[in-house]
Amino acid sequence: MDVLSDVLSICRAERAVTAHFSLGAPWALSSAGVPGVMLRISRGAPYWVQLPGEPPLQVAEGDLLMLPLGTAHVLASRPGLAPTPFAELIARHADGARDENPLVFRHGGDGEATEIFSTLLWFSAYSRHAVLRLLPPLLHLRQGDMPAGGSLAGALQALVQETLSRRPGWRLSAARMGELLLVNILRERLGEAAQAEAGWLRGLGDPAIARALQGIHHAPHDDWDVARLASAAAMSRSRFCLRFKVLVGYTPIGYLTAHRMTLAAEQLEAGSLTVAQAAAQAGYESDKVFARAFRRWAGVTPAAYVKRERARRQALAGFGEGAAPST
Repeated sequence: MDVLSDVLSICRAERAVTAHFSLGAPWALSSAGVPGVMLRISRGAPYWVQLPGEPPLQVAEGDLLMLPLGTAHVLASRPGLAPTPFAELIARHADGARDENPLVFRHGGDGEATEIFSTLLWFSAYSRHAVLRLLPPLLHLRQGDMPAGGSLAGALQALVQETLSRRPGWRLSAARMGELLLVNILRERLGEAAQAEAGWLRGLGDPAIARALQGIHHAPHDDWDVARLASAAAMSRSRFCLRFKVLVGYTPIGYLTAHRMTLAAEQLEAGSLTVAQAAAQAGYESDKVFARAFRRWAGVTPAAYVKRERARRQALAGFGEGAAPST
């Protein structure tokens, strides 16, 4: 039983864009937020990263930064410097169509040098709603914290450098490397958080609840009810419902519905299914009933959701800057 692998196997990067910044102290850059997962690794002099309302955090050579939802942030050679917006430098240095080619620029003064290698990954609806939102807005992985992650981070740095030549297949290589790095980060970091926060991952730590989760994930369209899920867990319905809610943070049917809606959002966003087809695939006999359930989950109708996501994608501008962070 490996529901974690089942979940993470769906987390596929749609595409990736890489960047290499050569920075000389003093320097400071501000990001308004990007609509994807931002990964950064550096070499040379340490630098500082700061999120809104948070204290600055020093980042050493070889450390890996991950912003799962592309949160706004400031990077600087030292705290307190007035930052230059990334968007200004991107407008000046972007090569070709927006978000299509690696971005390279130099910035700052003549002081200590820092090189930052970045990869921006666009993930689909399932990844954003079911996985990435479980993570904190910033993950700082110090070199040596994760043996596998450290070697992958080094490979990512080499990949960013290699993409600058734009050899055939560079976009796919960058996306797959980003996926592999994300899976390793999630495996380590979510595993640590599982004991503290309610969520599907914490539920996997309980063998009985894990059996129910496995059933939902393997056949989300089946005609599940509390009795059948409790039977899969080999528990009474009342005890099962209580334990499921404590560990997962949802009622069993609430989790089932949210999982179905997340899968449907993935298909609708990709344009591979109509609303009626998505309803049938999610196990709903009526697309009207499905649409009401989707609206309760997303806050908008399926049609409005698709329109919003298309607008979000079209708003991307230069390495993601200038667009709203992903939702």
